[in-house]
Amino acid sequence: MDDRAALEAKLAELQLEHSDLDASITAMEAQAHVDQIRVQRLKKRKLALKDLIAKLRNQLTPDIIA
Repeated sequence: MDDRAALEAKLAELQLEHSDLDASITAMEAQAHVDQIRVQRLKKRKLALKDLIAKLRNQLTPDIIA
């Protein structure tokens, strides 16, 4: 069960980082002068986090044979 707890902790950490990036991107896009390259990099990181979150969720969800 320690592995499951570690995965859940990592998942929570990644979800927090994902939401922080979302807030940062929104704030940057609301400014008059937007650094498009930085916004693009943040969006790319956010997408990578989304993929990692999905992977961890799949590891936490048991396979059910239909």
